[in-house]
Order: sequence, then C-alpha cells, then structure tokens
Amino acid sequence: MSTIERPATRVRAAMWVAPLCWIAVLLDGFDLVVLGAVIPSLREYGDWNLSTSAITIISTFGLVGMTIGALTIGTLTDIIGRRKALIYSVAAFSLLTLLCAVAPNPFIFGALRFLAGIGLGGALPTALVLVNEFSKKQGGGSASTMLMTGYHVGAVATAALALVLIDPFGWHSMFIVGAAPALVLIPLMIKYLPESPAYLLAHGRREEAEQIAAQYGLVLEAAPAADASADAPVASATNPVKMLFSPKFLRNSIAIWVTSFMGLLLVYGLNTWLPTIMREAGYELGAALTFLLILNAGAVVGLLVAGRVADKVGPRTAAIVWFTGAAIFLALLSVKAGGAIYVMVFLAGCFVFSAQVLVYAFTSANHPAHIRATALGWSAGVGRLGAICGPILGGALLGAGYAVPWGFYAFALVGLIGLVAISSTRNIGTDAP
Repeated sequence: MSTIERPATRVRAAMWVAPLCWIAVLLDGFDLVVLGAVIPSLREYGDWNLSTSAITIISTFGLVGMTIGALTIGTLTDIIGRRKALIYSVAAFSLLTLLCAVAPNPFIFGALRFLAGIGLGGALPTALVLVNEFSKKQGGGSASTMLMTGYHVGAVATAALALVLIDPFGWHSMFIVGAAPALVLIPLMIKYLPESPAYLLAHGRREEAEQIAAQYGLVLEAAPAADASADAPVASATNPVKMLFSPKFLRNSIAIWVTSFMGLLLVYGLNTWLPTIMREAGYELGAALTFLLILNAGAVVGLLVAGRVADKVGPRTAAIVWFTGAAIFLALLSVKAGGAIYVMVFLAGCFVFSAQVLVYAFTSANHPAHIRATALGWSAGVGRLGAICGPILGGALLGAGYAVPWGFYAFALVGLIGLVAISSTRNIGTDAP
C-alpha cells in the first residue's frame, strides 16, 4: 500500500475514528446515569424490596468491575493494541447490560453490573488514547473534551429517556435501550476503526504506522528508543506499569491518581444520588430527574469551553481553574435559591465533570505513546475507586439524614482536595521513555 494518499481519501478515513470512539464513550455516559435513574423504581419493584444499603452495594459492584477493567484492559491496550481492546470492551459491556434487563433477582443483577463494568472500564481509557493519538493537536485538551461530550450526551439522553420509558415500560427498558447501540457500533468498528500509528511504532511496526499516518494525515510521534529506525519492538519490552513508578513519572502518577479519585467521586456520587437527594428535599420525581438532566447538560457545555481553554493555557492550568469552580459551585448548591437552583445545578455540572476530563487530557499529554494507555488506564482505574466511594458517601449521608445541606459541603471539600492534588503536578512532556 502506498504511503501517499489523496486528500479526499485522508478526509474520508479521518471521519471515522472520533465518531466511533465518541459513541463508545456515550455508552459510558449511559452507565453513569442509568442506575441513578432507575433507583426509585428498583426500590419499589416486586419482591426485591431494595434498601438504600442494598442499592449502594449493587452500585459498588459495578464500579469495582470498572476499576478492574480500567486497570487491566488499560494496561493490555499497550500490549494488544487500541483497536482490539476497544472492540472487545464495547461488545462485553453491551451484552452484559442487555442481560441486566432479565435479571431474576438483586444478586444476579449486581453480578451482571460487575461484569459489565469490567468491559466498560476498559473502553474509556482506550477511546481517550485513540482519539488523542489521531488528533492533529496533541498535548492540548480539545480532543479529550470533545470526546467526553459523548459521555455526558449519553448521560443527558439516558436521563431524558428515563422520563419517557420508566413509567410506561418499567426499569428493564432502560437496559435494553443501553445495549442497542452495539448492534450498529461493533460492525462499524470492525470495518472502519484503525490501529493507532503510535502503538504500531512503539512495537516496531514502522511500515504499518507510516501507512496509517499517511492515510490519516498524521505526523508520527518520536520513537521511544534512540534508534528510531529500528524495526524491533523496542518499547514492548518495557513494563508500562513499572514506568509509572519510575522517578520521572512517580510524582505525577500519585497526584493524577488522587485527583482522579476525587474527580470521579464527585461524578458518580452526584449522578447516583442527586435525584434521591432532591426527592429528600421535597421535589417530585419528575423534577428530581430533571436536575440530573440539567447537571449533565451543564457538563456538555463545560466540556466545550474547557477544551478551548486547555488548548490555549494547557490542560494542567485549565484543570486547576475547573476544580476551583467545582468546589465553589458545589458549596453554593446548599443555598436555597428558588428557581435559580436550576442555574446553580447547571453551573456545577459545567465545572465538576470537565475538571475530571482535563485530568485525562493532562495524563495523555504527559506520557509517551508506549505507556500512554497504561497511564490513562491507571488514572481511570484509581479514579473508579473514588467512583465507588461517591455513592457510598451519598448513601451514608442520606441514611444519616444529613444529605441536605451537608452533602453539598462534603462534595465541595472533595473538589478542593482534587484542586490541591492537580496543583502539585508538573509538565514533563513525552520525549523520554
């Protein structure tokens, strides 16, 4: 195959990567909201009679699975390739999500959520790596933030679907709808999704890397070894996990993990319990679900703005600003503001969710290709531990009767800790192995 492609061919090829990854991330957005949306119905369903603690355990099962998936599949992505890892992850998640709709009891439902979480946990870091490596502007934030709009479009769509599906069709319908996109997405991925040139180059497959780079109009990254022309897989012998603990990366690794922990604690804590907290505050179910929709609508707007800001000032500086805004607006949600509460929820969504995405953008920009997926996988994986703690924190506050208003102060404190952690990182670039 010639490495010289016509411009029209490059344009047609480049059209596929971002949309396919965007839809994969949209499925993660579905999972972010779906449990929070069906919790009120699950609590009243048949003979399940789920308590708050039982729902918290089920939520935790899914998040533990995501943690395992992000840590293992994220690392395997640097070994087996981005393309295979993403296709396998999406296929596993979709099948297991469909099975959730026919779960006969809470135990099976929780087990399926756990297994689905493993597949889903590997999809996000893999999609982030692919989109960043096919981006013309590497090291900025727009590729990550644009991709992650899919995350919150999925969340908004799920909240909207809950308003029209759950009452007439029951909570089962939400999981059927969540699995349906795979029927189209997986065949398209198999046919059109390419392997990353950066991955191929890091594994000594230079000729393939050059062909794909030419087809997509990309400039190849520097090879991770001094002998950039060698065809041997020099990077594959390097243990990517060990590299994260090396002196060059250790400080950033720890700071990124702490920040991701706090960021995803906020994301999952709010999305799991916000409708229920608002019900406790006296709002009707429809209004409580509307808050969930507005929160994630704010996230989409925040991502579009955050990407542009990160491209100008860098993802680290942008993340510092966004965590500051998240802490402020979460604290302000405790104020009785009448109709203005909808505006406050929207602004909280603008800052809370974009802050975590900027952490991913910073992680991608500060790790070389042969450990990039591992770095993002560990960032997402450790962050998923925070995602586990978010629903636990919200459930504990609800169970103790302190969710309103002290829950918002607790979440604001989490945002402040994230701010301190991301501020302790440093820009180190991707020039050394």
